[in-house]
Amino acid sequence: MAHSEILLVKPVDGLGGEGDQVKVRAGYARNYLLPRGIAVPVTNANRKQVDALKKRRAIREAEELTGAQELAKKLGATSLAFAVKTGEGGKMFGAITAADIHDKLTAAGLTIDKRRIHLHTPVKSLGQHTVKVKLHPEVSVELNFDVVSENPIIPAAGEVEVKEPKEKK
Repeated sequence: MAHSEILLVKPVDGLGGEGDQVKVRAGYARNYLLPRGIAVPVTNANRKQVDALKKRRAIREAEELTGAQELAKKLGATSLAFAVKTGEGGKMFGAITAADIHDKLTAAGLTIDKRRIHLHTPVKSLGQHTVKVKLHPEVSVELNFDVVSENPIIPAAGEVEVKEPKEKK
């Protein structure tokens, strides 16, 4: 298969950042990257632009890192609580998902991409839980949240309340 050497002008997920010289399939370069202005062919004139692109990339990455660190401080000071409906024995109806956490954070005034919230399985139990929020490749935060019942917990029908016997006098 034919490959082409190109210089990326804009960052491409899974391929590289601006200023990187990468080797891709000729059709991908010819049909997608070059017409959209995402990349340019490797020539002596274009190689001179690489230094300017790398400087711009370093500045952008530094700004993203400082922004992520500031957001991490705000997230560390944030506490979330979810009031859910429960049935007998405190069993939840439904579950708390990453989308629910994203909605609460947005309502609190924090703008975070939903894909940055890494909740492996939906939360289906009451109590305190932790979710990992990865803001930047170098910055991640453990966010704690509580799940509480909005109605009183009624013991299940199969459960019998154990009463201790009264002492005889």
